[in-house]
Amino acid sequence: MNSILHLDLDTFFVSVERKKNSALEGKPVMIGGTSDRGVVAACSYEARQYGVHSAMPMKLARSLCPEAVIIRGNSADYTKESKLVTDILQESVPVLEKSSIDEFYVDLTGTDKFFGAWQMATELRQRIINESGLPISFGLSENKTVSKVATNEAKPNNQIRIDYGKEKPFLAPLSVKKIPMVGDKTYAKLLSLGVRKIHTVQEMSVDLMERAFGANGVSIWKKANGIDHSKVIPYSERKSISTERTFNKDTIDVTRLKGILTAMTENLAFQLRRGQKLTACITVKVRYSDFNTYTLQSRIPYTAADHVLIPRALELFDRLYNKRLLVRLIGVRLSDLVNGFYQIDLFDDNEEQLNLYGAMDKIRDKYGDRSIMRVSGMEAKTIGRWNPFTGEPPPLLANRRQ
Repeated sequence: MNSILHLDLDTFFVSVERKKNSALEGKPVMIGGTSDRGVVAACSYEARQYGVHSAMPMKLARSLCPEAVIIRGNSADYTKESKLVTDILQESVPVLEKSSIDEFYVDLTGTDKFFGAWQMATELRQRIINESGLPISFGLSENKTVSKVATNEAKPNNQIRIDYGKEKPFLAPLSVKKIPMVGDKTYAKLLSLGVRKIHTVQEMSVDLMERAFGANGVSIWKKANGIDHSKVIPYSERKSISTERTFNKDTIDVTRLKGILTAMTENLAFQLRRGQKLTACITVKVRYSDFNTYTLQSRIPYTAADHVLIPRALELFDRLYNKRLLVRLIGVRLSDLVNGFYQIDLFDDNEEQLNLYGAMDKIRDKYGDRSIMRVSGMEAKTIGRWNPFTGEPPPLLANRRQ
């Protein structure tokens, strides 16, 4: 039998702000763009009682909860606190998967032979609370799906165990929206079919779910029945995506070099968003005509935003560039990747910017990566479409000569 632990830092952004300012305890708090055109990146349980939720326009959220404390947020603080918890877990458990900036899976299979998965998870949670000062909840069960649902039921700041063989009875009375991967559209369709509780899905045949929802219906049926064979994927900070360009003729055309670097960074940022990833480190490489190669890297708050990554890439290039030498190659790498969504970048952004990114990414998905891009990157002719998270090869990217 497996023992899979899921941990989730409760209202993570809000908890970090309360750690810095205890006066926020017990008050409705909203974090995000502070103008009326901003959006809510995160909110406290107190604010949620008024109907506020993440990605809601700040103007609407303010009208629903006018007494809320609104904070712009500091993604650097959240990255720092996430790393603190990650470090505690990495030195304490055998197999760790960091599924987002505030969520983790741990495979504790086999620990029952020594001191027990439940005891280890309980002590680990208490250590995180003591050393980080942040509330955290966990669910422990036979697989990742049930553990994640259990964590959500344990919140706030609590823990729950689902014993072997009790997965279906635990899930049965819950709303179908509690099933991971059931979004608003799928939930609405389930409601239209009269399906509100998970037990209804459990009583349906898998064939019926497949006819109604395709392959996604089979996945929903399995999760509703507590079936999930997915493994805990070991977390590695060395995970990265990158691209580089070798020139057929060495150049000192700075405008062209910066344009290509801009296009490469913009493309990699899109790959992050498409793969639902965030990066915490950017590296720029320059190789000169004498074949000497130099790199500079910069640690950054977790992000997948062009307007954050491109200026940092250009800044690193300016620090590397030697005006007396011809450039043979330039490259950029994004590393320290974790699962996550663009909402983490919304503390300074507004609803229009969020919608713009969404619209541009839809165009790229449909017509190709270069169907829409910054004018300054138009000369980067060979940046092609690929998916680094599914292993599809990057045609036209690495070491392409032009």
